[in-house]
Amino acid sequence: MLALTVALALLAALANASASVLQRRAAVQEPGEGSGAGSVVRRFAHILRRPYWLAGAGLLLLSGLLQAGALAVGSLALVQPLLATELLFTLAVGSVVFRRRPDRRTWLAFLGLALGLALFLLAAAPSAGRQTAPAHAWLLGGCGALAVVVLLVAAARPTEGAPRAALLGLASAVSFATTAALMKEAVGRLANGPAAMLSHWSPYATAGAGLVAFLLLQGALGAGSLTASQPALTLGDALTSVVLGWVLFAETIQLGLRVLPEVIGVALIGAGSIGLAHAQSVRGEWDTPAPGAPESPREDRG
Repeated sequence: MLALTVALALLAALANASASVLQRRAAVQEPGEGSGAGSVVRRFAHILRRPYWLAGAGLLLLSGLLQAGALAVGSLALVQPLLATELLFTLAVGSVVFRRRPDRRTWLAFLGLALGLALFLLAAAPSAGRQTAPAHAWLLGGCGALAVVVLLVAAARPTEGAPRAALLGLASAVSFATTAALMKEAVGRLANGPAAMLSHWSPYATAGAGLVAFLLLQGALGAGSLTASQPALTLGDALTSVVLGWVLFAETIQLGLRVLPEVIGVALIGAGSIGLAHAQSVRGEWDTPAPGAPESPREDRG
């Protein structure tokens, strides 16, 4: 089951990263037509018909299914940290699609994040736990996560720039981890049949939490650079998932002497996230020409 969980989680990260790249490709192919509301709507309507955008939408759906599959057979504390590899895949896929070769610093950040993930997961060795959580555990974990999000959003309101981006990024991370926990609860009930899952509150709570996480992410991205929000988002999701996995599904991680490599792994993940946040591939600047290279056309020729 461990190999299957890892494979499904990595494929989910790859699908999500590829979706971002393809939809970014569709967006840069559509020329700007003004800043009015009508122009924005027309531009978005055109983008929706782009094959790249449609392919990206399909990959987003596939990513969700793969993540659900990973959560059905593995622990929350294992799956969510593995999804941080989306940054790595975004860099790799974006570099191919937009023909931008990463520099040495970017590859070092790439390596740091990959090594950090491997070190943390190997040292922590998360256990599988139970498939669904009792009501009292959800009362504790759900209310706790909600309180943390509310406090982070309240703390972000009087701030601006990098601090605001970091706080909203962390609030988004807690929300994404909660969404994954709710998804695990929903797919855990699928063993009793689709009716048992659809009659439970968890699928609908998953959709609500996912929407909140998405909106908070947009707020974080609008408040400041990825350098401020990405480390909080990456680390916050992974660490919150470990806590929720323990509270909700009785998952455990190894402690004792293993804490040292776990801390080193977390530090490497943070450093790698910061480095990759500086990469043009992750910042969404694939369509800008590389220094000394001719600018590529923005429109398809076909």
